[in-house]
This record gives sequence, structure tokens and C-alpha cells, in this order.
Amino acid sequence: MTIATPVPELQHRTVLLDEAVAALNLDEGERNKGLYIDGTFGRGGHSRLILSRLAPEGRLVAFDKDLQAIATAQEIEDPRFSIVHDSFATMGSALAAQGVQHVDGILLDLGISSPQVDDATRGFSFRNDGPLDMRMDTTRGLSAAEWIATADVQQLEKVIREYGEERFAFQIAKALVARRAVEPISSTRQLAAIVANTVKTREKGKDPATRTFQAIRIFVNKELEDLEAGLTAAYAMLAPGSRMSVISFHSLEDRMVKQFFASKANVPQPDRRLPIRAVDLPQPQMKLIAKIKPSDEEVTANPRARSAVLRVAERLRDAA
Repeated sequence: MTIATPVPELQHRTVLLDEAVAALNLDEGERNKGLYIDGTFGRGGHSRLILSRLAPEGRLVAFDKDLQAIATAQEIEDPRFSIVHDSFATMGSALAAQGVQHVDGILLDLGISSPQVDDATRGFSFRNDGPLDMRMDTTRGLSAAEWIATADVQQLEKVIREYGEERFAFQIAKALVARRAVEPISSTRQLAAIVANTVKTREKGKDPATRTFQAIRIFVNKELEDLEAGLTAAYAMLAPGSRMSVISFHSLEDRMVKQFFASKANVPQPDRRLPIRAVDLPQPQMKLIAKIKPSDEEVTANPRARSAVLRVAERLRDAA
């Protein structure tokens, strides 16, 4: 097994730290004695704050796919805390194996951590040259370079267009196939240069490779599939009256979270003219609590926070 070394916490600033944890209502009644999930440990900012507010009887189970995150989590010496090396999408089966059916709150921070972006060897960023990997979990699945080497033009275009919302997806896909016929595309700088030479227009303040890198990262890590499965698993595990806090960083994620919460909160009603008793009408399963964006002060201190959106919803007590 690959051994990863912990990354110093100061290299990463947790976005919407206080807001996301406060939304879980840990200070209400005896909620601090409950069991909570941090579905995306990252570098542990949210987990540490949750632990600081839990009672001695409370518990926190965290999940992460990244080996460096696991190494950092293993430095936490707190009997109330445990870490699972897997996606939060597996939370249902992982906790069922421990005899847990319901939890008292769930936090998901869908952002990629600063150490992952800044470490050139991970291949997430076009700012520094490094191997084109992009996997959160480097022990599983195809790297970005391996996928680019084998995908056809249609596959490349579909991923770049749908996950990167890139209007030059077809041209980029053709350029990638043409270049790999000459030499392997194995570094971040190669990929960034190919995209920059293909995308003829420029978005203000955004590198032309941004959308393509985002798209390939999302695809390689199955991020949207994990999010869809994770939201369903999280809702199923939430005890009545408990909350889910979800921080997203791009429109595809936020749209999925918004639509999932809305599907539970806004239940279609039958024609009012039908003879149906009020008690038999479909009832909402969740209540929308908040939509929060970072303050101007947070964005100034941490520009990577600018696109973050926190959405909070609560499972209703009479939800089926």
C-alpha cells in the first residue's frame, strides 16, 4: 500500500467553516451527544470544529478517498473520531456494518483541497507541471493520462462539454487525439498548452484550461456519480429533525444539491378538486433551511472560496 505523509493544516483554509458546522445545530438541546458524519474530511477543518463542539458521548465518522487526507486524519487522537478510506457515497453500507442506522447530522464539502491543487505531483492544476493523474485515490481507477490515451473523440468531447461546460469541447477533443498520435499526453503542462492553443477566446480572470481540467477531474473521480449516490445515502441515514450541510464549488454540483433538496421539500400535490383528505396528501420530507455564500472578507482572505455555495436542509420529523 502507498504510504502518504500528512499535509500541514496551515496549507489549507476550510471554506465556510463556521457556517457549515453551525448549521448542524450542535448547540441545540442534547444534539452534541449524537453521531455525525463528515463526508469529506479533506484536511480536517470541519471535523476538528465538530469535535470541539461534541459532548464526550458524541461521535464523528469521517470519509475521504485521498491517502494524504487519511494520513492527516490518523493524527487525530480522539476516541470519538474515526476515518473511513472511501467515498461518502458508501456511508450507508459502511455505517450499517457498524450497526448504525441513523445519524444526527451530515456535512459534505465537495471542494478539492488546496494541498491537492498545489501539489504538482497530483496533476490537478495547470499552474505547475506534473504528471497528469488527477485521481483523489491514487490506489484505484484510471489516471487522467491513461483515460486521455484511450478515449475516442466522442467520449472526450462529451466529458469536456458536459462536465466542464466548455463550448470548444469538440475542438479540444480533436486536438487531444491528434497530439497523442505524435506523443503521449502525460503532463499537466502538455494538456494545458493543447487546450490554450485550441481555445481562441479568453474568459476574464480564467485560464483557458480551467474548464477542461475540471471536466477530466470530475470524470476520473466519478464526482457527480458519487454526489448523486451520496445525497441519497445521506438522506436515508438522517434521523428526523437532523440536518445536512452541503458546500459545492461549481454549478454542476450546486444544481444537483439544489434539485435534490427541492425534490424532498417541494412535493407535487394532486388536483385539489379530487376527494382526498388533507392527512392523505403527499407531505414534504425536508425543509430548506439556508443558502449561504462566503462573506466578502472570506473571499478576500481566500479567493478560492469565491464560488462556494452552502445549502442546508432538515429532515422533517414526520418524513417517511
